[in-house]
Amino acid sequence: MLDNPNKKIKVLIADDERGARLALEVPLRLSGYDVSAVTSGREAIERGQQNHFDVVLTDVFMPDVGGLDVIREFRRFSPETRLIAMTAQGSLEIALEAIQEGAVDFIAKPFDIEQVMAVVERAAEQFQVAPDDDESHLTGSGLIGHSPQMVRVYKLTAYSARTDTTVLIEGESGTGKELVARSIHNYSRRAARPFTAINCSALTETLLESELFGYTKGSFTGAASDRQGLFESTNGGTILLDELGTTSPSLQASLLRVLQEKEVRRIGEHEPRKVDVRVIGATNANLEQLVEGGEFRADLFYRLSVLRIKLPPLRERGLEDLKLLVRHFLKKYSDGVQIADEAMDLLSRYTWPGNVRELENAIEHAVAVCINHLVRVSDLPEHIMAQASPTPIAPQRERTFSLIDDRPTLDELNRRYIQLVLSEMDGNKSRASLALGINRRTLYRYLDSESERTSEQDDNDSA
Repeated sequence: MLDNPNKKIKVLIADDERGARLALEVPLRLSGYDVSAVTSGREAIERGQQNHFDVVLTDVFMPDVGGLDVIREFRRFSPETRLIAMTAQGSLEIALEAIQEGAVDFIAKPFDIEQVMAVVERAAEQFQVAPDDDESHLTGSGLIGHSPQMVRVYKLTAYSARTDTTVLIEGESGTGKELVARSIHNYSRRAARPFTAINCSALTETLLESELFGYTKGSFTGAASDRQGLFESTNGGTILLDELGTTSPSLQASLLRVLQEKEVRRIGEHEPRKVDVRVIGATNANLEQLVEGGEFRADLFYRLSVLRIKLPPLRERGLEDLKLLVRHFLKKYSDGVQIADEAMDLLSRYTWPGNVRELENAIEHAVAVCINHLVRVSDLPEHIMAQASPTPIAPQRERTFSLIDDRPTLDELNRRYIQLVLSEMDGNKSRASLALGINRRTLYRYLDSESERTSEQDDNDSA
């Protein structure tokens, strides 16, 4: 992975969970990185003050000194170090705060080791995001979920909020595209200015053009006076163009002019008007396929998709996210209502074609008809009961690193790691003990005890 094997990239891992440290340390060492690991944020800061590290991976939630403090301190005394935050409690607020403090990336636990390796490699070679000076307090975003797919959404939303470039949000209907767009606006420098959302598929071409660009008096029948379009009325703010895939070629040309020239021309008017509006596009269609089929302008697609955020369908987000959303909607519609295990099981076996919006409607229905503050299977909409699959829907996760594929115990992982380091050092116990950070006598004692354990196991097997 490293282009220059003679210059090892120095990586520091800070995590209070032993298994997580080993799961990161082993593959990083195998890939040629010079890896150190510590058990606390305080120790990470002390190590960083004593030695230079190119990349730091830190857990966000650790006792005493947390990962955000680690990021903050490293930015102060080692601003060139690339910092990566890790957490099992992912949220947009945490991602935003980590990135504002200076993290260049954000990883969800349990992590995919291949993804971690790619993130570290990018950080080591070229990926660096300047810290944001904005220290403003963060408020709730309304986005809910801790799955790796949602953490990626939070991360990209945080990046988008810190820039002024165009963004394309992709996802099925009901996944929360407008909520992401509002979050980008609310955390951006344009937050005090208007946010406007318009569904391009809900209006005819003529109506949509007049809504977006405005018109002059007498430009068409019914135009009794001059009127601003949404681009003008949203000046200084953000406009969300939803369902862009339904727009006509002529409207696409007008949108391209807005993005390229920062100007609009009202219907019936020849002189353009300058506007300062951030454009966010959203679609539930595959715009790339529409481009290939000649139904969507390629130049507009590339202008819109400088940053792309893909929202996962609910069926791919896993049971934990589903439960979080259910609890949220139960509280929203009637605080104190609980859901029976059988009902939750049924919800987990439904594929949710309408995604989060459909789930919210189902919970609102169930709360309205339930008795004694308990949602039972019979309270759920009939179509959910009829269409639920025999087994729960869960995201498929590929495990790419054989050392931890079978979820070994910590003792077994420790044994494998020691054997791995010994093999890497060609059996040289002195070098292995240095790499492991333990006394050579400790390594000898461990190998002796391991040999005795193996012998006893062999005797028991042959008995």
